Amino acid sequence: QAQLVESGGGSVQTGGSLRLSCAASGYTYSINYMGWFRQAPGKEREGVAVIRIGRGTTYYADSVQGRFTISRDNAKNTVYLQMNSLKPEDAAMYYCAAGSRVPLPLQRDGYYYWGQGTQVTVSS
Repeated sequence: QAQLVESGGGSVQTGGSLRLSCAASGYTYSINYMGWFRQAPGKEREGVAVIRIGRGTTYYADSVQGRFTISRDNAKNTVYLQMNSLKPEDAAMYYCAAGSRVPLPLQRDGYYYWGQGTQVTVSS
């Protein structure tokens, strides 16, 4: 079993920035993909950004491309999400996810470890 702990959420104004962190612990050897999903009230959980741990390949939702950057520190088993130029529509609960075999990185299938979530609020 692996555990994921997120941090870094908060409240910012439109145009502001936040950095989220997700630290993995426990049995992390099977993890090949780590990423961020978000869920706003009344909406489906959607993939935001994912990184393939070994190769460093990144995947982004169209809505965040160019504004968000996902990165990892393999030595710390930690993934980061730098969010710039935040918009009110980015407000949501952000969840860290990890998986081994993930058919489509920005889809939920294949992710079997999830964090508790960290809230991001963006005011206009």
